[in-house]
Amino acid sequence: MKPLIGITLGDPAGIGPEIVLKALAERRVQETLVPLLFGDRVVIEEAMAQTGLVRPLRRLHKPAENGAAGDELPYFDTGSLEGPVEMGRVDGSCGRAAFAAIRTAIEWARAGWIDALATAPINKASLQQGGVPFIDHSAMLAALTESPKAMTLFVVGRLRIFFLTKHIPLGRVSAVLTIPGVVEGLVESDRGLQQLRLPRRRIALAALNPHASDGGLFGDEEMRILAPAVEEACSLGLEVCGPVPADSVFHQCSQGEYDAVLSLYHDQGHIAAKTLDFHRTVSFTLGLPFLRTTPDHGTAFAIAGTNQANPLSMIEALLAAAEYCRRRGQNIS
Repeated sequence: MKPLIGITLGDPAGIGPEIVLKALAERRVQETLVPLLFGDRVVIEEAMAQTGLVRPLRRLHKPAENGAAGDELPYFDTGSLEGPVEMGRVDGSCGRAAFAAIRTAIEWARAGWIDALATAPINKASLQQGGVPFIDHSAMLAALTESPKAMTLFVVGRLRIFFLTKHIPLGRVSAVLTIPGVVEGLVESDRGLQQLRLPRRRIALAALNPHASDGGLFGDEEMRILAPAVEEACSLGLEVCGPVPADSVFHQCSQGEYDAVLSLYHDQGHIAAKTLDFHRTVSFTLGLPFLRTTPDHGTAFAIAGTNQANPLSMIEALLAAAEYCRRRGQNIS
């Protein structure tokens, strides 16, 4: 059997519903998985009208009703919105609707009623305006699954990037680096690669300063924090090297020299992945009771409702979730 992948629609005012329907129209996706949408019926219908990708809908009320006949698209209506929304605008009701869909999908994933979760983009400002107590998907997933060590992994081709820190100002990165913190990041990265069933787990630690500080000429974080952390991680049995200059480590990983890179801050890794292939970069959340994938981009309010959104990253996110299920050996014929 094909894996059942739960799919949240993202912010109703963004491009999420559009790219979900476009992705589900792809033959590769249809041949690989069974979708189950989480969101508001009115949002799905609006996206169908916008894209012309009209399919009969089948509303599910409980897991036992899983499965759809023919071209039917199964969905679970989270019932948050009373009508259509204004596209491309920050709206608290959209933030609440997005959160309701994610919360419900997490409940289904934790119960084992879906095999993996793929999420469309949400908007931080809409979440905040709607009174949602989380800033992003990562915070929601970690809290609602009680997984404080969940980690983000970007995958594009052979390049895999973990992130030691994420949404903090660049000027604070150096101040938050500690040997125990870096070691923990390396350990959790290794654990994440184990979750993906990789046969080899060679991890490179990206340097902070130009040329990995060139012997202390451009900072001392490499000698004072990063190199000792690598040494300690190796003593724990991990296959780790570095710190490797950030201007070369991502290319080296993409060529197979490493199996993953631990990036020290948000843009260090994001720039590398999105420059390599913006539309095919997929974000994984590892360390949860289930796998979650998502496109690497946002809600793109500027083009929301215009039918111009590129669905490639959503397609890749769905295929990646299905591939993980295949590797794990669950519900695959």
